[in-house]
Amino acid sequence: MRRWAAGAGLALGLLALGLALVGAIVVGRADEPGGIDDVWVRLFGPPDLGPVDFATLRRRRSPNDALACPTDICPHAPADFVPPVYPVPGARLREIVREVAEGEPRTELVFSDRWGEQDRYVARSRLMRFPDTITAEIIGRGEGAASVALYSRSQIGYGDLGVNRARLARWLAGIEARAR
Repeated sequence: MRRWAAGAGLALGLLALGLALVGAIVVGRADEPGGIDDVWVRLFGPPDLGPVDFATLRRRRSPNDALACPTDICPHAPADFVPPVYPVPGARLREIVREVAEGEPRTELVFSDRWGEQDRYVARSRLMRFPDTITAEIIGRGEGAASVALYSRSQIGYGDLGVNRARLARWLAGIEARAR
C-alpha cells in the first residue's frame, strides 16, 4: 500500500510539474501564436468588448468596471469620476487621450471611430495578460472646450481588485496634465 501511495504521489507531482511547465510556456509566449492571449480568446472570445452607448449605459453588477463620465452624458450609470471640461478642442483632447492610453504598458488602440468620437483600447495585466477594454468618447462642450467619458471593464473574472478604477484615475490625471 505504501509503495502504491508513493508511486501515486510521484505521478501526481510529475503531472503538476508538467502542467506548471506548460502553463509557464503558454504565459511566456504571451501574444505569440499559441500564447496566453490565444487561450483567453478561445475561452472568452475577442478581448475587445465592443462599443458603449454612454447615454444608455448601465453599470455591471460585478465589481470589475469603472466609469468616468459627465452626469448629463451617463444619466443611468453612477460614475466613479466626473471629468472636467478641458480648455482644448475635441480633436486635441482625443489626441491627448490617445497619448495617455498608449503611454500605459500593454495597452493598444483596437478601434477608432472614423466618423464619431469613440475609441477603444485593450489593456492587459502584466502577469496573466487578462484583457480589459477601455472605451473613450470625446464630448464637445462649445468652442475650444471638450470633456471625455471613459469606461474600463474587465473581460475575465468577477472582481478586478480596483484595477479599472485605478487606471481611470491615472488616465484622468494624465489628461489633466496635458490639457492644461
